[in-house]
Amino acid sequence: MMNGSDQRTAAARRRPAARDSFYAPVCVVELDLDEPSELRSPGGLGTTAPVGRVLALVRLHGHPLGLVTATGTAGDSATLRRALVDAAHRELRVPALPSTTPVARPGQVDRARVPAGPPTVSVIVCTRDRDAMLPRCLDSVVRTDYPGAEVIVVDNAPTSDATEVLVRSRYGDRVRYVREPLPGLARARNRGLSIARGAICAFTDDDAIADSRWVDALVEAFRSDDRIACVTGLVLPAELETEAQFVLEEYSGPSRGFAAQSWSLRAPLDDPLAQFSVGRFGMGANMAFRTDVLRALGGFDPATGTGTPSRGGEDLLSFQQVLTSGHTVAYQPDAIVWHRHRRTMEALAIQVRGFGVGFGAYLAAAVSRQPSLLVKLVRRLPYGLWRWHTSHRFGARPGPVDGDTLRGLRRLERRGLLYGPFCYLYTLWQQRHVRAGG
Repeated sequence: MMNGSDQRTAAARRRPAARDSFYAPVCVVELDLDEPSELRSPGGLGTTAPVGRVLALVRLHGHPLGLVTATGTAGDSATLRRALVDAAHRELRVPALPSTTPVARPGQVDRARVPAGPPTVSVIVCTRDRDAMLPRCLDSVVRTDYPGAEVIVVDNAPTSDATEVLVRSRYGDRVRYVREPLPGLARARNRGLSIARGAICAFTDDDAIADSRWVDALVEAFRSDDRIACVTGLVLPAELETEAQFVLEEYSGPSRGFAAQSWSLRAPLDDPLAQFSVGRFGMGANMAFRTDVLRALGGFDPATGTGTPSRGGEDLLSFQQVLTSGHTVAYQPDAIVWHRHRRTMEALAIQVRGFGVGFGAYLAAAVSRQPSLLVKLVRRLPYGLWRWHTSHRFGARPGPVDGDTLRGLRRLERRGLLYGPFCYLYTLWQQRHVRAGG
């Protein structure tokens, strides 16, 4: 029998976090080909002159075209910019447009060509005991270009009044503060939804940075088609300073790409699993809904989400409900948020396992709401397992991360998937027990 020390050592060997790393940080920047003489920090928060490896989001007229890499040296930022511009023209599809042709920045509503009175928008940010991280998120949200956007912070089961003090003292009447005493991200989002005044509700996380035209781009997508009830956007890394952050990008990078897409059940879907594998539509860090539709669907399922045993899935379930209720889900890559990933391999392993648990919980919740989905799910299960084995989350972006690490993470996610339905049922029992005892 192993003693405590031996058991800890064995457990460490099983974790993807256990190996030594020679990872070198990558600096994340923005490069707009309209202004190639400068590089900007994610979210456009100031200029930067990076040294070492650089990952750049390339834009043209504000529109994201793709990602390129180069290496910078101290005191020679001009060479780095030229290398990034050359890589953009070599690796990406850069449209050739006459310089005399006025081009509107994508994601920006052309208010001269649309009816007066653009829709009101409520931006909802849920947080819990992250008063050190929250300001960078809120600073980016309150400076968005969209006029009159309402910003709501939902403080979820806080252990102190630090977040309330921060919001009220730093932002005043620019941000509405509300507290949700019961833990769970779905509950927090529902609390924000309940007081939102906007015709559109946009959600992002407290560890995200919103692009200045994020809200504009979401609204533009909604206004393009009345049948669209949910819009998601592009999520990019705000930093790649640690090995864990780089590994997560390698494991589940921006596979949704840089082209707009939409999904609806009014026509046959290209992929028979699209009705279930709604993670391809987007993620909770960057999503928006028509407020009346989301309320009519009952908001987010409180038995899912971070902060419950289900560990997630509330965003996936909402996408699936919008789809099966006859509406359209759209992906708008011009709506960009930058996400600050987990910084340690231990935290990453917990997060990836949570991906699987949340996905399994989402499937259980979807079937419990619509039992007829079970037959479709069982029929497509063999195909789904094959897709998982060959492509799910693996090799999203080529890079130097070793295969053992990625395979270890994939095993953790699969294991979490098996637990997910049981975690959802346990969360339901737990919440009913609390209500009965209350």
